[in-house]
Amino acid sequence: MTTLAQGKRTSRRPGGPSVGRPGFAWAVPATVFFGLFAIVPLVFVAILSFTSWNGLGTPQFNGVDNWVALAKDPVMIQSLGITVVLVVLGIVTQTPLSILLGVWAAGHQKNRAVLSAICFVPLLLSSAAISVLWRALIDPNFGIPGELPWLFGNGNLLGSQAGAIGVLTFVGGWQFIPFHTLIYQGAARAIPPVLYQAAQIDGAGTVRSFFNVTIPQLRNSMITSLVLMLVGGLTAFDTVLILTAGGPGTASTNTAYYMYQKAFLGFDFGTASAIALVLAVVATTISLVVVRATGYDKMRSTQEGL
Repeated sequence: MTTLAQGKRTSRRPGGPSVGRPGFAWAVPATVFFGLFAIVPLVFVAILSFTSWNGLGTPQFNGVDNWVALAKDPVMIQSLGITVVLVVLGIVTQTPLSILLGVWAAGHQKNRAVLSAICFVPLLLSSAAISVLWRALIDPNFGIPGELPWLFGNGNLLGSQAGAIGVLTFVGGWQFIPFHTLIYQGAARAIPPVLYQAAQIDGAGTVRSFFNVTIPQLRNSMITSLVLMLVGGLTAFDTVLILTAGGPGTASTNTAYYMYQKAFLGFDFGTASAIALVLAVVATTISLVVVRATGYDKMRSTQEGL
């Protein structure tokens, strides 16, 4: 039986003591770890954003000069727009493919396990390794474009803004679609078969069952995947560094890469800290808005009434 005592949910096992939710002590290790490696560094970054510092000596307080300069910086404004474009393209391309692959991988098709294992290979590689790999594959002289001039023209895919953003979107999808596929695969396997049986009784075919049963049951997983894509897209850096270096010119310079340029190429760690704080605040705000707007924070089950 289930009882409610002193505001805490408890359950009683037959012949045993009541069992309640874990106390706060269970969360202490994770809380301390998060505080030391997330909150404390973020506080120092916030303080550094109001200083002028080249990485040597003592930072000098300069008020809001860094923030005023960023607000007037055309490259910073452009980088925000490019970041938004990359995030939107990543979501639009990765979400439908991940859902389809995840639902397929959750089935019982012949050779499914082997094909799924091949699909998940990019998960074993780091972003840097994947970027180096694709940098070689799209080389205009020795890569695939050089062998197929009828398809790629001069083969310089990174020579234009559209080409550079297209390559970043493709490589990002190639790397992260398997990860999101795993999320949807697990969620699809948790869908009760009785729902599909009821849909069949109502005359629903495969396509109708997919949209009326599968997609609604994947709702919470879709929100989780969306938040991960948003945060990952806003903070993407190594792929841009290795594949395009922000080029041509600043055509593919996203905000995270611009932060790197300010800090480690321009030795302006104060402004770079301001950019880092902007990214942290934007990513956190968008994630909270998505969670609240979708009702995910209430953890409502998609199987209520079963």
